[in-house]
Amino acid sequence: QRQLLESGGGSVQAGGSLRLSCAASEYSIGTSCMGWFRQAPGREPEGIASIDTDDSTLYRESVKGRFTISKDSAKNILYLQMNSLKEEDTAMYYCAAPSPIFVCRIHFLSDPRGFWGQGTQVTVSS
Repeated sequence: QRQLLESGGGSVQAGGSLRLSCAASEYSIGTSCMGWFRQAPGREPEGIASIDTDDSTLYRESVKGRFTISKDSAKNILYLQMNSLKEEDTAMYYCAAPSPIFVCRIHFLSDPRGFWGQGTQVTVSS
């Protein structure tokens, strides 16, 4: 059964860094569009970063220059390096594999026709 398992979340002070990891099983991240989206309480999910099969990346404007998405296809792990964290980055972060019917864009990462992991909480305090 295909599965995505996130880890690396936690509590940090503003300005700090975290690296999220997503281990995939029964699913090849190297041959699929992958990404991260987040959801804060009471808010809609928002796609924040995607990486395509050719390693091209896209980012939400609010995280550009601070977050970096990458993958290790040999290990089948997706990463999200988050630097200069802000309080507004506080959310549950999900590793996502959007449906292949979509082009690889952050907008489609939380569409229910794809799938995602259970999430990892990131809390940034001042």
